Amino acid sequence: MCTNYAPVQHQLLRDVFGVVPPATEWKPETWPDYAAPIVRADGGDRRECVLANFGLIPRARIPEGVRPFDTMNARSETVGEKRSFSGPWKNGQLCLVPATAIYEPNYEHGLKSVRYRIWLPGERAFGIAGLWRDWPDGTFSFTMLTVNADKHPVMRRMHAPNKEKRSVVIVPPSQWRDWLGCRDPEVARSFLTLPPAESMAAEPAPLQPRARKVVGPTDSPAPPAGKTKVA
Repeated sequence: MCTNYAPVQHQLLRDVFGVVPPATEWKPETWPDYAAPIVRADGGDRRECVLANFGLIPRARIPEGVRPFDTMNARSETVGEKRSFSGPWKNGQLCLVPATAIYEPNYEHGLKSVRYRIWLPGERAFGIAGLWRDWPDGTFSFTMLTVNADKHPVMRRMHAPNKEKRSVVIVPPSQWRDWLGCRDPEVARSFLTLPPAESMAAEPAPLQPRARKVVGPTDSPAPPAGKTKVA
């Protein structure tokens, strides 16, 4: 599974994916409910890029009273059965999620996880297999498809011990056109494989601690009510 990744920025969208980037900006790292670019077929045979919410059902759209649930990742084994994903899957609403790296927790260093960066050293960027949907207000959202990675030399190192290992699917550039144009769910499953371990790299990439605000002479606390601050 993946809930944090580095999206491709404007120039690489043009150079690698051959699409016109969205006019707006997006963050250098994507987390749940952040906006990021996806590439989809435009209804014909051309690619287009739109900005979309990470999470097929944005949390803000979950009805009041319903327990919050995550839709950043969709299991390939059950994607056609789950209510959240079955519509886009059966309708062939396939997309590519352009990325330069994904981030996953690794527990090899002890009880606490260390964030790892995973990327393809031979590629400037890569496309993750995803599903998209649109909303009545004209916005879009997406999810990443995942497969079992228990036997993959790189991805089996990620996530908590004694848990099933899952990984997003990286679609080779030679298959991008076929993937985006596929409308048969059973054929779409044939794309859902993991890249060779030798084409991947992984290294620790811990999150930087949040900076604590230092109270200086000009930032001293306000005096209690009714008292005068002495200069």
